[in-house]
Amino acid sequence: MKIAVIGGTGLIGSRVVQFLKDAGHEAVPHSQSTGVDVISGQGLQQAVTGADVVVNLTNSPTFDEASPAFFRTSMDNLLAVSHEAGVGHFVILSIVGVDQVPQLDYYRAKVLQEDLLKAGPVPYSIVRATQFMEFIEAVLSWTTDGDTVRLPATPIQPIAAEDVSRAVAEVAAGAPLNGIRDIAGPEVYALDELGRITLSHKGDTRTVVTDPTAGMFAAVEGDVLTDKNAHLAATRYTDWLS
Repeated sequence: MKIAVIGGTGLIGSRVVQFLKDAGHEAVPHSQSTGVDVISGQGLQQAVTGADVVVNLTNSPTFDEASPAFFRTSMDNLLAVSHEAGVGHFVILSIVGVDQVPQLDYYRAKVLQEDLLKAGPVPYSIVRATQFMEFIEAVLSWTTDGDTVRLPATPIQPIAAEDVSRAVAEVAAGAPLNGIRDIAGPEVYALDELGRITLSHKGDTRTVVTDPTAGMFAAVEGDVLTDKNAHLAATRYTDWLS
């Protein structure tokens, strides 16, 4: 198949392209660097023409109240050109539990993206993943004050970007789900515990203090960002750290 990967040069996209090529598909990466802009629409028609599948891995440049507008415009533009081009399958990557955290602007924006896809004219698949292992250090940096990192004990089920990309590629190469596939890492950690493990492994002398009000994940109630019934990836966090 010919598969257009929009956002195909990023952390996940570049890996998805490689997995698809390894499986024998013609996977073509598109991004702003290749002249494709999902907001202005520049290059979109050329990107999707002749494609059997479109995988949209573009992301809002911010996580704030501006993010819904990004997803509305980008999805409206992409779905319109995909429908016109006769694309038979449209895939996006979302977040496990995304519809359970309406307190967060970005999560509401991702729900909007899912809803636009479900209501759109193209058969679809949604892959929902738990938090990427690659982002844990950034999460620590958000709430670092000197030698102290403040983190809530929010349950997290980290998954490696490599495993996410493999799952997205497999879904893209298959028949449309017209539904959602949840994927997750093999283990659940409290975020504060995950912070301590990460710092210890790296020889970082910062101290993690448990603070239920600290950072973005403080808004998350219960274990909605985990899913024991998801398709579980193989990579464990401590192995990934090593």
